[in-house]
Amino acid sequence: MAENPFFAPSSLPYRLPPFEEIREEHYLPAFERGMAEGLAEVEAIAGSSEPPTFDNTIAALERSGRILERTSTAFFSFVASNSTPGILELEKQITPALTKHSDAIRLNRALWARIKQVSTGDPEESWLLEKYREDFIRAGADLSEQEQARLRELNEELSRLSTQFAQNLLKALTESALVVEDAKELDGFDEDTISSLEKDGKYVLPLLNYTNQPGLAQLTNRDVRRRLYTQSVERAPENFDLAVRLATLRAERAALLGFPSHAAYSVTDQTAKTVEAVEAMLGQLVGPAVRNAGKEAEALAEQAGFAIEPWDWSFYSEKVRKARYDFDASAMRPYFELWRVYHDGVFHAATRLYGITFTERPELKGYHEDVRVYEVFDEDGGALGLFLLDPYARPNKRGGAWMNNLVDQSVLFGEKPVVINNLNITKPASGPTLLTYDEVDTAFHEFGHALHGLFSEVRFPRVSGTSVPRDFVEYPSQVNEMWVTWPEILANYAKHHESGEPMPAELVEKMKAAEKFNQGFATVEYLAATLLDWAWHKLAAGESVADAQAFEAAALEAAGVAVPVVRPRYRTNYFAHIFAGGYSAGYYSYIWSEVLDAESVEWFKENGGLERANGDHFRRELLSRGGSIDPLTAFRNFRGREPSIEPLLKRRGLD
Repeated sequence: MAENPFFAPSSLPYRLPPFEEIREEHYLPAFERGMAEGLAEVEAIAGSSEPPTFDNTIAALERSGRILERTSTAFFSFVASNSTPGILELEKQITPALTKHSDAIRLNRALWARIKQVSTGDPEESWLLEKYREDFIRAGADLSEQEQARLRELNEELSRLSTQFAQNLLKALTESALVVEDAKELDGFDEDTISSLEKDGKYVLPLLNYTNQPGLAQLTNRDVRRRLYTQSVERAPENFDLAVRLATLRAERAALLGFPSHAAYSVTDQTAKTVEAVEAMLGQLVGPAVRNAGKEAEALAEQAGFAIEPWDWSFYSEKVRKARYDFDASAMRPYFELWRVYHDGVFHAATRLYGITFTERPELKGYHEDVRVYEVFDEDGGALGLFLLDPYARPNKRGGAWMNNLVDQSVLFGEKPVVINNLNITKPASGPTLLTYDEVDTAFHEFGHALHGLFSEVRFPRVSGTSVPRDFVEYPSQVNEMWVTWPEILANYAKHHESGEPMPAELVEKMKAAEKFNQGFATVEYLAATLLDWAWHKLAAGESVADAQAFEAAALEAAGVAVPVVRPRYRTNYFAHIFAGGYSAGYYSYIWSEVLDAESVEWFKENGGLERANGDHFRRELLSRGGSIDPLTAFRNFRGREPSIEPLLKRRGLD
């Protein structure tokens, strides 16, 4: 027990978790001890004979539960990125226990009574105090004993079902993969891609966690495209029943807490605040997006010579781009080598804008050999934190791309941030890793989240870095995407992986000219998923769903986004964001954040673009503040006005 690496703070730089020392058998004892010590600390706070103050109540809660925090951070990093059968079994056991542990804190009546008595005149303390009060009320602190008992049951069941939903999807990534026996059926892929898919004499195309798989844009064999698409949309069918159960239990919980639906419950602590505000914004987008998608479908059918099906869209959209704009997206890949994209693109943009620099630390290790570790320094040479990058897909890694903190910045603990970005790029069998344009865009996007974590300058971990409302958290990351094609940045990283020649200017111009084509599809695909999420989570308590797929079809029809050739970006059965993540009734947040993002890009352009003064202003007023102030106040302090939707409509060609 004394050798358990979670029982004491890490001795590594920046308290990076000691991944090389961690074994599966360490987790359960660490979780058990962490929860026991955490509850003992909470009982001591709740039972104190001292009058409640900010320091002995709120700050004391911030200081509690450190073993559990260290254990959970490392464990869920492994769950998401490098799982094993043992880890997944433990996840099933531990997630309901963690939910029960959280309820034991949030439903502690003596603790809640003390929190209600705390007062402070310090602005940052006042904001944190208000966040704690909101947390406890939303967790059911004011419910009766009988109501709290039912709430505990609901929370444990929801935790168990969400874990099962996620594990079903992880299994489906490989079990539902398309297996092709003849390499000729993969015509359209280059030799390196085909080689990377070869396994035991066959070729395996694992699924990424969304509807339209990347291969659909390249595969010339229409039947192979159909099979790949069908595998994608029909994966994990057992998740339909789980989704129904999750949605109905969430509706019951919302009613118990005094809300008409889970959507109403979910949105009250977001920047949107009301169901009506979300629906008003989405309503402005549906009509223009569907009309544009219809025009695009006509262009694709004309190019194909027949009425297209969903599995044809990506393939023929590339054909139309090439014919209409003389642009072939695959021509960009040789100029996007993974490590040059990061070192000369992602990092270079951050250096130009914020003055920060990066030094690789190969002696520091992540949880997998693919993970690289970089130390980040401010312009004055001061240490800022660590950035870890895990770029490659693996069978035991969940789909998508994400950022999370391994160590939260806080003055309270004197800790600097350690953040990690995860991508899902196919690792080549040999040679360089060449990215698509979308993968480059994702790299810049996720690093925007990393900057939000790295630049945090707050006192308390509860409001550190990306600990902001869900419909605000995507905003800084979307702003960082603007540097992908900024001329000075693009010229620095977009160089041919063999010759070193820069990407031809005409290719860049063609790409920019072609960008607005297919925006109708992209917006409808996104809105369909968003409105599907909304439909599931506007169910009232007691409302039943007999057939999940029929419900899905009816919801899309009612929302005006039932476009036969454009399915939702995520169908119900693989919508991990809302059924196994933190985005239930919150998938709207991407487009909500994009309103702020489009406004901010306009501000940067109006003020000279890639200038240090602009970076310092964005960092000071917004990125450094984390969740320590009202997020829209932070936006107004940066932008100087309220946000408007017009820049977003213009960007997407929907104006």
